[in-house]
Amino acid sequence: MADLFEDYRLGPGWDEMFGEPSMPRSTYEALHATLQPLSSAELGIRAEVLARAFLDQGITFALKGVERPFPLDIVPRIIAAQEWRTVEIGVAQRIRALEAFLDDVYGAGQVLADGVVPRRIVVTSAHFHREAAGITPHNGVRIHVAGVDLIRDEQGTFRVLEDNVRVPSGVSYVMENRRAMAHVLPEVFAATRIRPVESYPAQLLRALRAAAPVGVNEPTVVVLTPGVHNSAYFEHALLAREMGVELVEGRDLVCVGNEVAMRTTAGEQRVDVIYRRIDDEFLDPVHFRADSVIGCAGLLNAARAGRVTIANAVGNGVADDKLLYTYVPDLIRYYLNEEPVLPNVETYRLEDDPDVLAHVLDRLDELVLKPVDGSGGAGIVIGSQATDEQLAAVRSLIEVDPRGWIAQREVALSMVPTLVGNRLRARHVDLRPFAVNDGENVWVLPGGLTRVALPEGALVVNSSQGGGSKDTWVLTDVSGPAEEAPVEEAPVVVVPSPRSPDPGPSAGPVAVQQQQQQQSAREAQC
Repeated sequence: MADLFEDYRLGPGWDEMFGEPSMPRSTYEALHATLQPLSSAELGIRAEVLARAFLDQGITFALKGVERPFPLDIVPRIIAAQEWRTVEIGVAQRIRALEAFLDDVYGAGQVLADGVVPRRIVVTSAHFHREAAGITPHNGVRIHVAGVDLIRDEQGTFRVLEDNVRVPSGVSYVMENRRAMAHVLPEVFAATRIRPVESYPAQLLRALRAAAPVGVNEPTVVVLTPGVHNSAYFEHALLAREMGVELVEGRDLVCVGNEVAMRTTAGEQRVDVIYRRIDDEFLDPVHFRADSVIGCAGLLNAARAGRVTIANAVGNGVADDKLLYTYVPDLIRYYLNEEPVLPNVETYRLEDDPDVLAHVLDRLDELVLKPVDGSGGAGIVIGSQATDEQLAAVRSLIEVDPRGWIAQREVALSMVPTLVGNRLRARHVDLRPFAVNDGENVWVLPGGLTRVALPEGALVVNSSQGGGSKDTWVLTDVSGPAEEAPVEEAPVVVVPSPRSPDPGPSAGPVAVQQQQQQQSAREAQC
Protein backbone atom coordinates (compact mmCIF):
# COMPACT_ATOMS: atom_id res chain seq x y z
CA MET A 1 0.00 0.00 0.00
CA ALA A 2 1.40 3.39 -0.99
CA ASP A 3 2.24 5.85 1.77
CA LEU A 4 0.09 8.97 1.36
CA PHE A 5 3.14 11.05 2.26
CA GLU A 6 5.72 9.21 0.14
CA ASP A 7 6.01 11.96 -2.49
CA TYR A 8 5.06 14.87 -0.20
CA ARG A 9 7.50 17.75 -0.73
CA LEU A 10 8.18 20.54 1.72
CA GLY A 11 7.30 23.88 0.17
CA PRO A 12 8.80 27.35 0.44
CA GLY A 13 6.85 28.18 3.61
CA TRP A 14 7.23 26.84 7.13
CA ASP A 15 5.65 23.37 7.12
CA GLU A 16 3.37 22.97 10.12
CA MET A 17 3.26 19.17 10.07
CA PHE A 18 6.87 18.31 9.23
CA GLY A 19 10.05 19.71 10.75
CA GLU A 20 12.05 17.58 8.32
CA PRO A 21 10.97 15.27 5.49
CA SER A 22 8.95 12.35 6.91
CA MET A 23 9.48 13.63 10.48
CA PRO A 24 6.20 14.98 11.87
CA ARG A 25 6.22 17.56 14.63
CA SER A 26 4.94 16.32 18.01
CA THR A 27 1.59 18.12 17.63
CA TYR A 28 0.87 16.18 14.45
CA GLU A 29 2.10 12.71 15.44
CA ALA A 30 -1.36 11.22 16.11
CA LEU A 31 -2.80 12.63 12.89
CA HIS A 32 0.19 11.49 10.86
CA ALA A 33 -0.08 7.98 12.32
CA THR A 34 -3.76 7.84 11.31
CA LEU A 35 -3.32 9.17 7.77
CA GLN A 36 -0.11 7.39 6.78
CA PRO A 37 -1.53 3.84 6.42
CA LEU A 38 -4.66 4.96 4.57
CA SER A 39 -4.86 4.39 0.85
CA SER A 40 -5.58 7.36 -1.38
CA ALA A 41 -8.91 5.73 -2.26
CA GLU A 42 -9.95 5.43 1.39
CA LEU A 43 -8.98 9.02 2.14
CA GLY A 44 -10.85 10.10 -1.00
CA ILE A 45 -14.01 8.35 0.20
CA ARG A 46 -13.82 10.16 3.52
CA ALA A 47 -13.29 13.45 1.70
CA GLU A 48 -16.37 12.79 -0.43
CA VAL A 49 -18.44 12.12 2.70
CA LEU A 50 -17.19 15.45 4.08
CA ALA A 51 -18.11 17.36 0.94
CA ARG A 52 -21.53 15.72 0.70
CA ALA A 53 -22.31 16.58 4.31
CA PHE A 54 -21.69 20.27 3.60
CA LEU A 55 -23.76 20.20 0.43
CA ASP A 56 -26.68 18.42 2.13
CA GLN A 57 -26.71 21.00 4.95
CA GLY A 58 -26.61 23.93 2.54
CA ILE A 59 -23.26 25.19 3.82
CA THR A 60 -22.36 27.30 0.82
CA PHE A 61 -20.84 30.56 -0.27
CA ALA A 62 -21.21 32.68 -3.38
CA LEU A 63 -18.35 32.69 -5.89
CA LYS A 64 -18.84 34.77 -9.03
CA GLY A 65 -22.58 34.77 -8.44
CA VAL A 66 -22.88 30.99 -8.05
CA GLU A 67 -23.71 29.27 -4.77
CA ARG A 68 -21.37 26.36 -4.13
CA PRO A 69 -20.28 24.18 -1.19
CA PHE A 70 -17.53 25.70 0.93
CA PRO A 71 -14.46 23.51 0.33
CA LEU A 72 -13.33 21.82 3.56
CA ASP A 73 -10.06 19.92 3.41
CA ILE A 74 -9.92 16.64 5.28
CA VAL A 75 -6.50 17.31 6.86
CA PRO A 76 -6.93 19.55 9.91
CA ARG A 77 -4.53 22.23 11.09
CA ILE A 78 -3.21 21.64 14.63
CA ILE A 79 -1.88 24.28 17.04
CA ALA A 80 -0.11 23.44 20.29
CA ALA A 81 -1.52 24.77 23.58
CA GLN A 82 1.42 27.07 24.30
CA GLU A 83 1.40 28.49 20.78
CA TRP A 84 -2.31 29.18 21.11
CA ARG A 85 -1.78 30.95 24.41
CA THR A 86 0.41 33.46 22.58
CA VAL A 87 -2.32 33.94 19.97
CA GLU A 88 -5.00 34.45 22.65
CA ILE A 89 -2.98 37.04 24.51
CA GLY A 90 -1.95 38.85 21.33
CA VAL A 91 -5.44 38.99 19.81
CA ALA A 92 -7.01 40.21 23.06
CA GLN A 93 -4.30 42.87 23.33
CA ARG A 94 -5.08 44.22 19.86
CA ILE A 95 -8.81 44.34 20.57
CA ARG A 96 -8.27 46.30 23.77
CA ALA A 97 -6.03 48.78 21.95
CA LEU A 98 -8.46 49.18 19.05
CA GLU A 99 -11.37 49.65 21.48
CA ALA A 100 -9.45 52.47 23.15
CA PHE A 101 -8.64 54.00 19.77
CA LEU A 102 -12.27 53.98 18.62
CA ASP A 103 -13.44 55.50 21.90
CA ASP A 104 -10.80 58.20 21.49
CA VAL A 105 -11.22 58.97 17.80
CA TYR A 106 -15.02 59.31 18.11
CA GLY A 107 -14.59 61.24 21.34
CA ALA A 108 -11.81 63.49 22.64
CA GLY A 109 -9.37 62.69 19.83
CA GLN A 110 -6.35 62.77 22.14
CA VAL A 111 -4.48 60.21 20.04
CA LEU A 112 -4.66 62.66 17.13
CA ALA A 113 -3.64 65.66 19.24
CA ASP A 114 -0.63 63.72 20.52
CA GLY A 115 0.42 62.85 16.96
CA VAL A 116 0.41 59.08 17.50
CA VAL A 117 -1.81 58.76 14.43
CA PRO A 118 -1.88 61.65 11.93
CA ARG A 119 -5.31 63.26 11.77
CA ARG A 120 -5.39 62.97 7.98
CA ILE A 121 -5.16 59.15 8.24
CA VAL A 122 -8.43 59.10 10.14
CA VAL A 123 -10.42 61.76 8.32
CA THR A 124 -9.50 60.41 4.88
CA SER A 125 -10.52 56.86 5.75
CA ALA A 126 -13.56 55.72 3.77
CA HIS A 127 -14.91 54.10 6.94
CA PHE A 128 -14.57 57.02 9.34
CA HIS A 129 -18.12 58.22 9.97
CA ARG A 130 -18.59 61.55 11.71
CA GLU A 131 -22.19 60.50 12.27
CA ALA A 132 -20.89 58.13 14.99
CA ALA A 133 -19.07 60.86 16.93
CA GLY A 134 -20.25 61.16 20.50
CA ILE A 135 -22.13 57.83 20.58
CA THR A 136 -20.83 56.05 23.68
CA PRO A 137 -21.97 52.49 24.42
CA HIS A 138 -22.88 52.15 28.09
CA ASN A 139 -20.45 49.27 28.70
CA GLY A 140 -17.78 50.86 26.49
CA VAL A 141 -17.77 48.11 23.86
CA ARG A 142 -17.72 48.93 20.15
CA ILE A 143 -15.97 45.77 19.00
CA HIS A 144 -18.26 43.02 20.21
CA VAL A 145 -16.88 40.58 17.62
CA ALA A 146 -13.53 40.70 15.85
CA GLY A 147 -11.66 38.55 13.37
CA VAL A 148 -7.90 39.09 13.36
CA ASP A 149 -6.18 37.53 10.35
CA LEU A 150 -2.86 35.87 11.18
CA ILE A 151 -0.15 34.16 9.19
CA ARG A 152 2.95 32.23 10.18
CA ASP A 153 6.13 33.44 8.51
CA GLU A 154 9.14 31.48 7.27
CA GLN A 155 10.31 30.90 10.86
CA GLY A 156 6.87 29.84 12.12
CA THR A 157 6.20 33.13 13.94
CA PHE A 158 2.58 34.27 14.07
CA ARG A 159 2.13 37.72 12.52
CA VAL A 160 -0.96 39.87 12.08
CA LEU A 161 -2.00 40.38 8.49
CA GLU A 162 -5.07 42.55 9.10
CA ASP A 163 -7.80 43.37 11.59
CA ASN A 164 -11.53 42.91 10.93
CA VAL A 165 -13.74 44.81 13.38
CA ARG A 166 -16.69 45.78 11.18
CA VAL A 167 -18.67 42.67 10.24
CA PRO A 168 -16.22 39.76 10.45
CA SER A 169 -17.60 36.58 8.93
CA GLY A 170 -16.67 32.91 8.81
CA VAL A 171 -17.33 31.64 12.34
CA SER A 172 -20.16 29.38 11.15
CA TYR A 173 -17.61 27.41 9.13
CA VAL A 174 -15.52 26.95 12.29
CA MET A 175 -18.44 25.29 14.05
CA GLU A 176 -19.63 23.26 11.07
CA ASN A 177 -16.11 22.17 10.16
CA ARG A 178 -15.71 20.66 13.61
CA ARG A 179 -19.02 18.83 13.49
CA ALA A 180 -18.22 17.35 10.10
CA MET A 181 -14.62 16.38 10.91
CA ALA A 182 -15.67 14.49 14.04
CA HIS A 183 -17.49 12.04 11.76
CA VAL A 184 -14.75 11.44 9.18
CA LEU A 185 -11.70 11.23 11.47
CA PRO A 186 -13.13 9.81 14.71
CA GLU A 187 -9.97 7.84 15.51
CA VAL A 188 -7.88 11.01 15.65
CA PHE A 189 -10.42 12.75 17.88
CA ALA A 190 -10.26 9.78 20.24
CA ALA A 191 -6.45 10.02 20.45
CA THR A 192 -6.15 13.82 20.67
CA ARG A 193 -7.26 16.32 23.33
CA ILE A 194 -8.84 19.13 21.31
CA ARG A 195 -10.43 22.25 22.75
CA PRO A 196 -14.12 22.58 21.77
CA VAL A 197 -15.62 25.40 19.71
CA GLU A 198 -19.35 24.93 20.31
CA SER A 199 -19.55 27.53 23.09
CA TYR A 200 -19.17 30.43 20.63
CA PRO A 201 -22.90 31.24 20.27
CA ALA A 202 -23.33 31.31 24.05
CA GLN A 203 -20.30 33.57 24.43
CA LEU A 204 -21.63 35.88 21.73
CA LEU A 205 -25.09 35.99 23.29
CA ARG A 206 -23.60 36.85 26.67
CA ALA A 207 -21.61 39.72 25.14
CA LEU A 208 -24.66 41.05 23.29
CA ARG A 209 -26.83 40.91 26.40
CA ALA A 210 -24.11 42.70 28.37
CA ALA A 211 -24.23 45.52 25.80
CA ALA A 212 -27.91 46.26 26.35
CA PRO A 213 -28.93 49.87 27.08
CA VAL A 214 -28.93 51.12 30.65
CA GLY A 215 -31.85 49.83 32.71
CA VAL A 216 -32.66 46.87 30.45
CA ASN A 217 -32.28 43.66 32.47
CA GLU A 218 -33.84 41.19 30.02
CA PRO A 219 -32.83 42.53 26.60
CA THR A 220 -34.32 41.44 23.32
CA VAL A 221 -31.50 40.59 20.92
CA VAL A 222 -31.90 40.17 17.17
CA VAL A 223 -29.60 39.30 14.28
CA LEU A 224 -30.07 41.75 11.38
CA THR A 225 -29.35 40.17 7.99
CA PRO A 226 -29.39 41.73 4.51
CA GLY A 227 -31.46 38.74 3.40
CA VAL A 228 -31.34 35.38 1.68
CA HIS A 229 -29.31 36.59 -1.29
CA ASN A 230 -26.34 37.48 0.92
CA SER A 231 -23.42 35.07 0.62
CA ALA A 232 -23.19 34.70 4.42
CA TYR A 233 -26.91 34.18 5.03
CA PHE A 234 -26.23 30.64 6.21
CA GLU A 235 -24.06 32.06 8.99
CA HIS A 236 -26.65 34.66 9.99
CA ALA A 237 -29.34 32.01 10.29
CA LEU A 238 -27.07 29.59 12.14
CA LEU A 239 -26.04 32.14 14.77
CA ALA A 240 -29.60 33.32 15.33
CA ARG A 241 -30.76 29.72 15.73
CA GLU A 242 -27.92 28.74 18.06
CA MET A 243 -28.44 31.83 20.24
CA GLY A 244 -32.21 31.39 20.26
CA VAL A 245 -32.92 34.90 18.98
CA GLU A 246 -34.86 36.31 16.04
CA LEU A 247 -33.32 36.65 12.59
CA VAL A 248 -34.72 39.85 11.07
CA GLU A 249 -34.38 41.93 7.93
CA GLY A 250 -34.56 45.71 7.80
CA ARG A 251 -38.19 45.60 6.72
CA ASP A 252 -39.03 43.75 9.97
CA LEU A 253 -37.85 46.69 12.09
CA VAL A 254 -39.44 50.05 12.79
CA CYS A 255 -37.95 53.01 14.64
CA VAL A 256 -40.27 55.63 16.11
CA GLY A 257 -39.28 58.19 18.73
CA ASN A 258 -35.83 56.61 19.01
CA GLU A 259 -37.41 53.31 20.03
CA VAL A 260 -36.71 50.27 17.86
CA ALA A 261 -39.21 47.45 17.54
CA MET A 262 -39.72 44.43 15.32
CA ARG A 263 -43.03 43.75 13.71
CA THR A 264 -44.63 40.48 14.73
CA THR A 265 -48.06 38.92 14.23
CA ALA A 266 -48.71 39.74 17.89
CA GLY A 267 -47.80 43.40 17.43
CA GLU A 268 -44.57 45.32 17.79
CA GLN A 269 -41.91 44.02 20.19
CA ARG A 270 -39.15 46.24 21.55
CA VAL A 271 -35.58 45.50 20.38
CA ASP A 272 -32.64 46.36 22.64
CA VAL A 273 -29.58 44.92 20.89
CA ILE A 274 -29.04 44.51 17.15
CA TYR A 275 -26.23 42.22 16.03
CA ARG A 276 -26.09 43.60 12.53
CA ARG A 277 -24.55 41.84 9.54
CA ILE A 278 -25.16 44.87 7.31
CA ASP A 279 -22.47 47.35 6.35
CA ASP A 280 -22.63 50.91 7.71
CA GLU A 281 -23.56 52.38 4.32
CA PHE A 282 -26.75 50.32 4.14
CA LEU A 283 -27.71 50.33 7.82
CA ASP A 284 -29.66 53.60 8.15
CA PRO A 285 -30.93 55.50 5.07
CA VAL A 286 -31.39 58.65 7.17
CA HIS A 287 -27.65 59.03 7.72
CA PHE A 288 -26.03 56.94 5.01
CA ARG A 289 -27.25 55.66 1.64
CA ALA A 290 -30.69 57.11 1.11
CA ASP A 291 -31.50 54.37 -1.39
CA SER A 292 -30.90 51.54 1.08
CA VAL A 293 -33.83 49.14 1.25
CA ILE A 294 -32.19 46.59 3.54
CA GLY A 295 -31.60 48.82 6.59
CA CYS A 296 -33.94 50.67 8.94
CA ALA A 297 -34.38 54.44 9.11
CA GLY A 298 -33.59 55.95 12.51
CA LEU A 299 -31.31 53.27 13.98
CA LEU A 300 -28.38 55.63 14.47
CA ASN A 301 -30.52 58.22 16.24
CA ALA A 302 -31.85 55.49 18.55
CA ALA A 303 -28.29 54.40 19.32
CA ARG A 304 -27.27 57.99 20.07
CA ALA A 305 -30.25 58.30 22.43
CA GLY A 306 -29.10 55.17 24.25
CA ARG A 307 -32.27 53.24 23.39
CA VAL A 308 -30.64 50.49 21.31
CA THR A 309 -27.17 48.99 20.95
CA ILE A 310 -25.76 48.29 17.49
CA ALA A 311 -23.12 45.57 17.43
CA ASN A 312 -20.59 46.03 16.04
CA ALA A 313 -20.71 49.81 16.40
CA VAL A 314 -21.12 52.15 13.45
CA GLY A 315 -17.79 53.61 12.32
CA ASN A 316 -15.57 50.71 13.41
CA GLY A 317 -14.18 50.46 9.89
CA VAL A 318 -11.68 53.24 10.56
CA ALA A 319 -9.89 50.79 12.88
CA ASP A 320 -9.45 48.10 10.24
CA ASP A 321 -8.34 50.43 7.48
CA LYS A 322 -5.15 48.77 6.24
CA LEU A 323 -3.22 52.01 6.62
CA LEU A 324 -4.32 52.34 10.24
CA TYR A 325 -3.09 48.75 10.68
CA THR A 326 0.48 50.04 10.40
CA TYR A 327 -0.11 52.18 13.51
CA VAL A 328 -1.59 49.44 15.73
CA PRO A 329 1.75 48.56 17.40
CA ASP A 330 2.06 52.25 18.35
CA LEU A 331 -1.54 52.26 19.63
CA ILE A 332 -0.77 49.27 21.85
CA ARG A 333 2.15 51.14 23.37
CA TYR A 334 0.17 54.38 23.66
CA TYR A 335 -3.01 53.04 25.26
CA LEU A 336 -1.83 49.92 27.08
CA ASN A 337 1.83 50.71 27.80
CA GLU A 338 2.71 47.24 26.51
CA GLU A 339 4.80 45.84 23.71
CA PRO A 340 2.84 44.06 20.94
CA VAL A 341 2.63 40.32 21.50
CA LEU A 342 1.89 39.63 17.83
CA PRO A 343 4.03 41.55 15.33
CA ASN A 344 2.70 43.00 12.08
CA VAL A 345 3.97 41.98 8.67
CA GLU A 346 6.60 44.47 7.48
CA THR A 347 4.58 47.18 5.75
CA TYR A 348 5.34 50.38 3.80
CA ARG A 349 3.19 53.50 4.08
CA LEU A 350 3.23 55.11 0.68
CA GLU A 351 1.89 58.58 1.46
CA ASP A 352 4.30 59.69 4.20
CA ASP A 353 7.67 59.75 2.48
CA PRO A 354 8.47 60.29 -1.23
CA ASP A 355 11.62 58.19 -0.81
CA VAL A 356 9.59 55.25 0.50
CA LEU A 357 7.14 55.60 -2.39
CA ALA A 358 9.99 55.65 -4.91
CA HIS A 359 11.57 52.62 -3.23
CA VAL A 360 8.31 50.66 -3.47
CA LEU A 361 7.64 51.66 -7.07
CA ASP A 362 11.09 50.35 -7.97
CA ARG A 363 10.34 46.97 -6.32
CA LEU A 364 6.74 46.29 -7.26
CA ASP A 365 7.65 42.82 -8.51
CA GLU A 366 8.97 41.87 -5.04
CA LEU A 367 6.13 43.15 -2.86
CA VAL A 368 2.43 42.61 -2.15
CA LEU A 369 0.28 45.65 -2.97
CA LYS A 370 -3.06 46.08 -1.18
CA PRO A 371 -5.84 48.69 -1.43
CA VAL A 372 -6.42 49.99 2.10
CA ASP A 373 -10.22 49.56 1.99
CA GLY A 374 -10.30 46.26 0.09
CA SER A 375 -11.75 43.00 1.40
CA GLY A 376 -12.00 39.38 0.36
CA GLY A 377 -8.64 39.50 -1.42
CA ALA A 378 -10.03 41.91 -4.02
CA GLY A 379 -7.50 44.23 -5.59
CA ILE A 380 -4.43 42.56 -4.10
CA VAL A 381 -1.45 42.34 -6.44
CA ILE A 382 1.30 39.86 -5.59
CA GLY A 383 4.27 41.31 -7.42
CA SER A 384 6.17 38.07 -8.01
CA GLN A 385 3.09 36.50 -9.64
CA ALA A 386 1.84 39.55 -11.55
CA THR A 387 2.18 40.23 -15.26
CA ASP A 388 3.92 43.31 -16.60
CA GLU A 389 0.50 44.74 -17.47
CA GLN A 390 -0.79 44.20 -13.92
CA LEU A 391 2.30 45.83 -12.43
CA ALA A 392 1.95 48.82 -14.76
CA ALA A 393 -1.72 49.18 -13.81
CA VAL A 394 -1.08 49.09 -10.07
CA ARG A 395 1.82 51.52 -10.48
CA SER A 396 -0.56 54.01 -12.07
CA LEU A 397 -3.10 53.57 -9.28
CA ILE A 398 -0.47 54.06 -6.56
CA GLU A 399 0.97 57.14 -8.21
CA VAL A 400 -2.49 58.73 -8.38
CA ASP A 401 -3.52 57.77 -4.84
CA PRO A 402 -0.67 56.64 -2.56
CA ARG A 403 -3.01 57.02 0.47
CA GLY A 404 -5.15 54.26 -0.98
CA TRP A 405 -2.42 51.60 -0.92
CA ILE A 406 0.06 49.82 1.32
CA ALA A 407 2.94 47.56 0.30
CA GLN A 408 4.05 44.53 2.29
CA ARG A 409 6.91 42.12 2.17
CA GLU A 410 5.86 38.95 0.40
CA VAL A 411 5.70 36.34 3.13
CA ALA A 412 5.85 32.66 2.28
CA LEU A 413 2.81 31.66 4.34
CA SER A 414 3.13 28.50 6.39
CA MET A 415 1.98 25.28 4.75
CA VAL A 416 -0.14 22.30 5.80
CA PRO A 417 -0.68 19.02 3.91
CA THR A 418 -3.85 19.29 1.83
CA LEU A 419 -5.69 16.71 -0.24
CA VAL A 420 -5.29 17.66 -3.91
CA GLY A 421 -6.69 15.08 -6.27
CA ASN A 422 -5.72 11.80 -4.61
CA ARG A 423 -2.43 12.93 -3.03
CA LEU A 424 -1.37 15.16 -0.15
CA ARG A 425 0.37 18.37 -1.16
CA ALA A 426 1.71 21.34 0.79
CA ARG A 427 -0.55 24.38 0.51
CA HIS A 428 -0.38 27.85 2.08
CA VAL A 429 -2.73 28.74 4.95
CA ASP A 430 -3.70 31.65 7.18
CA LEU A 431 -5.81 31.83 10.33
CA ARG A 432 -8.70 34.01 11.47
CA PRO A 433 -9.25 33.72 15.25
CA PHE A 434 -12.56 35.18 16.42
CA ALA A 435 -12.72 37.28 19.58
CA VAL A 436 -15.81 38.22 21.60
CA ASN A 437 -15.70 41.22 23.94
CA ASP A 438 -18.28 41.48 26.74
CA GLY A 439 -16.78 44.61 28.31
CA GLU A 440 -14.95 42.73 31.02
CA ASN A 441 -13.03 40.09 29.11
CA VAL A 442 -11.97 39.44 25.54
CA TRP A 443 -12.60 35.75 24.87
CA VAL A 444 -10.84 34.16 21.88
CA LEU A 445 -12.51 31.15 20.28
CA PRO A 446 -9.99 28.28 20.53
CA GLY A 447 -9.35 27.53 16.89
CA GLY A 448 -10.68 30.00 14.41
CA LEU A 449 -11.00 29.69 10.65
CA THR A 450 -8.01 28.29 8.79
CA ARG A 451 -8.22 29.21 5.11
CA VAL A 452 -6.15 27.38 2.54
CA ALA A 453 -5.06 28.49 -0.93
CA LEU A 454 -5.87 25.46 -3.07
CA PRO A 455 -3.98 26.26 -6.31
CA GLU A 456 -0.29 25.39 -6.14
CA GLY A 457 1.83 28.39 -5.17
CA ALA A 458 -1.19 30.63 -4.50
CA LEU A 459 -0.97 32.99 -1.53
CA VAL A 460 -4.51 34.44 -1.54
CA VAL A 461 -6.60 32.18 0.66
CA ASN A 462 -10.05 33.84 0.57
CA SER A 463 -13.01 31.72 -0.46
CA SER A 464 -14.00 34.53 -2.83
CA GLN A 465 -10.70 33.88 -4.62
CA GLY A 466 -11.18 30.11 -4.84
CA GLY A 467 -9.73 29.11 -1.44
CA GLY A 468 -11.01 26.52 1.00
CA SER A 469 -10.84 25.87 4.73
CA LYS A 470 -9.50 23.46 7.33
CA ASP A 471 -10.72 22.53 10.77
CA THR A 472 -8.39 24.15 13.30
CA TRP A 473 -7.53 22.05 16.33
CA VAL A 474 -6.12 23.72 19.42
CA LEU A 475 -4.67 21.13 21.76
CA THR A 476 -5.41 21.31 25.46
CA ASP A 477 -2.56 21.75 27.90
CA VAL A 478 -1.25 18.36 29.07
CA SER A 479 -1.68 19.57 32.64
CA GLY A 480 -5.44 19.78 32.14
CA PRO A 481 -8.18 21.42 30.10
CA ALA A 482 -7.97 25.16 29.74
CA GLU A 483 -10.35 27.13 31.90
CA GLU A 484 -13.01 29.11 30.11
CA ALA A 485 -15.27 31.79 31.54
CA PRO A 486 -18.71 30.50 32.54
CA VAL A 487 -21.32 31.25 29.94
CA GLU A 488 -25.06 31.58 29.88
CA GLU A 489 -26.45 28.66 27.99
CA ALA A 490 -28.21 29.61 24.79
CA PRO A 491 -31.74 28.22 24.61
CA VAL A 492 -31.89 24.84 22.93
CA VAL A 493 -35.51 25.19 21.83
CA VAL A 494 -36.18 27.97 19.36
CA VAL A 495 -39.71 29.29 19.17
CA PRO A 496 -40.80 29.76 15.55
CA SER A 497 -40.67 33.35 14.46
CA PRO A 498 -43.97 35.17 15.07
CA ARG A 499 -43.22 37.99 12.70
CA SER A 500 -45.32 38.42 9.64
CA PRO A 501 -43.53 37.82 6.35
CA ASP A 502 -43.64 41.40 5.12
CA PRO A 503 -45.95 43.70 7.05
CA GLY A 504 -44.18 46.94 6.19
CA PRO A 505 -43.52 48.88 3.02
CA SER A 506 -40.88 47.38 0.76
CA ALA A 507 -38.91 48.24 -2.32
CA GLY A 508 -38.97 46.20 -5.49
CA PRO A 509 -37.44 42.70 -5.35
CA VAL A 510 -34.69 43.59 -7.82
CA ALA A 511 -33.39 46.47 -5.67
CA VAL A 512 -33.49 44.30 -2.53
CA GLN A 513 -31.60 41.45 -4.20
CA GLN A 514 -28.98 43.80 -5.62
CA GLN A 515 -28.26 45.34 -2.22
CA GLN A 516 -28.14 41.96 -0.52
CA GLN A 517 -25.56 40.86 -3.09
CA GLN A 518 -23.59 44.09 -2.70
CA GLN A 519 -23.22 43.12 0.93
CA SER A 520 -21.93 39.74 -0.23
CA ALA A 521 -18.75 41.32 -1.51
CA ARG A 522 -17.99 42.56 1.98
CA GLU A 523 -19.01 39.37 3.78
CA ALA A 524 -16.81 37.43 1.32
CA GLN A 525 -13.80 38.44 3.42
CA CYS A 526 -13.80 34.88 4.67
